[in-house]
Amino acid sequence: MATLARRPLVGELVAEFLGTLVLILFGTAVVAQVVTSKGDLGDHDSIAWAWGLGVVFGVYTAARISGAHLNPAVTVALAAFRDFEWRKVLPYSVAQVAGAFVAALIVRAGYAEAIATIDPKHTVATQGIFSTLPGNGAMDVSHGSALLDQIIGTAILLFLILAVTDTRNSAPVAWMAPFIVGLIVVAIGMAWGTNAGYAINPARDLGPRLASFITGYQTAFEDQNGALYFWVPIVGPIVGGLLGAAAYVHLVERFLPLAEEETEVGEVPTEAPNPHSEAQSVR
Repeated sequence: MATLARRPLVGELVAEFLGTLVLILFGTAVVAQVVTSKGDLGDHDSIAWAWGLGVVFGVYTAARISGAHLNPAVTVALAAFRDFEWRKVLPYSVAQVAGAFVAALIVRAGYAEAIATIDPKHTVATQGIFSTLPGNGAMDVSHGSALLDQIIGTAILLFLILAVTDTRNSAPVAWMAPFIVGLIVVAIGMAWGTNAGYAINPARDLGPRLASFITGYQTAFEDQNGALYFWVPIVGPIVGGLLGAAAYVHLVERFLPLAEEETEVGEVPTEAPNPHSEAQSVR
């Protein structure tokens, strides 16, 4: 504990690693369950809910230590539009990808026999357990459309994360904030899952994609037609996150009254705002 106190970044990175690991443990495992059971043990709705609950538990794991970004798109957006230090962006992102990678390896091992039973050659038929594909591997969706989908989905995510964590904008109390953020992911999954599988998180996609590649999925970086695809759920979320955060800052935040004490927007609030505090100015 003394070492972590002297090196707070270490604690933050461990928190990001573990929070992302928890998220991916639920997210990839629910897809594995649905795919290997051929739909007998779940469907699209169970996938959306499990991903959302994975976010909830991941945020509860890391919030008080690192702010629970769990997503390089969130980290980059907070560095661009908040006071998050740019020097921490790469370490945070690496920790997030590493957490996703390890979680995917755990799921890969746990579901190894079930996957081998339905897809012994480890093809695109089960690749979607670990990483996203255009049209979810079932329909032809262009990379351009998939990229646009990821930009839109992640813009929605960052816009709403900033909205629900801004204590000047009626943010939920601290213990409820992770649940609300999880609901955002559920809603995005239910509304924006067709074109590209709603990765909306470079770590969520790249970490499991790497894990699947080293465990037998030789076409892990390609789409179902053999074209390189891994870059789409990396570039799209980064761009979308910046656009969503910019939209909140310029279209909503600037018109909010300042509270007497502010918390950093984009991170889970630690206490409810004082409803009796008098507005001081408007941005």
